[in-house]
Amino acid sequence: MAPASPKSSADAPLHGKPDSGWRRSVYTVIFEADTPGGRRFDQALIWTILLSVLVVMADSVESIVNRYGPILQVLEWIFTVIFTIEYVGRLLSVQRPLRYATSFFGIVDLLAILPSYLSLFVPGLHFLTGVRVLRLLRIFRVFKLPRFMDEYLMLGRALKASFRKIMVFLSVVSLIVLSMGTIMYVVEGPEHGFTSIPTAIYWAISTITTVGFGDITPQTPLGRLIASLMMLLGWGVLAVPTGIFTVEMSMAHAQHARKLKSERKCGVCNTSDHDADATFCKHCSNRLPEQAAS
Repeated sequence: MAPASPKSSADAPLHGKPDSGWRRSVYTVIFEADTPGGRRFDQALIWTILLSVLVVMADSVESIVNRYGPILQVLEWIFTVIFTIEYVGRLLSVQRPLRYATSFFGIVDLLAILPSYLSLFVPGLHFLTGVRVLRLLRIFRVFKLPRFMDEYLMLGRALKASFRKIMVFLSVVSLIVLSMGTIMYVVEGPEHGFTSIPTAIYWAISTITTVGFGDITPQTPLGRLIASLMMLLGWGVLAVPTGIFTVEMSMAHAQHARKLKSERKCGVCNTSDHDADATFCKHCSNRLPEQAAS
């Protein structure tokens, strides 16, 4: 059995799939990826998005704009017209266009074209054209595939499970940088660049995270000793949250593997508890059914 379309399963209940007619045909191409037309549309959309983002990036480089400015403007309007046609097609092909327009991807689709029109009618808003880089977010619509959804869900579960632990850890780090920053303000003083406690805390944060901009440096022996301790402490600061998240990711992966293992059931002998990547039943050797899409 072929995997269910990722876009039809995610968008159809929310926006409504037309029952028949040209709207259903347009919906099938734009919102569904399990058809030849839908796959070609997704591939063309990915390349169009990437090329449009490259144009936006090039438009921010003065030397390129001075030489190829008119060409970039033409290309930008070509991409804007393409995205406008696509956006209108999405609105016309769903049963509940307002719900789609106010959804996350609907807002992202609108932001992909709105800055260009605003800069055309209101020249003073030309700075908003940088928002067009948000077009890159639209690739996530195409990447809503079953083989990626499991990883997204595991990542989300790991982040949620480790959130409280990481927040407790960050609160401890905050107390450390607050204390050390205050001490450095007392030890070094304004004459060495530590003009205030907030400035000293800024130095403590950049030091404990091993960034070390170098705009403020301790000059006294005691200040350098404290800075050295902060640098050594920074290694542990980087390692602890990574370890917490890694443990939660391992637990989420093991839980997901157990779930997949319990769902693999032989259609002949009804034996379950097969590995997620198993092809044949380990008891009767018959071929297992395809793994259901998430």
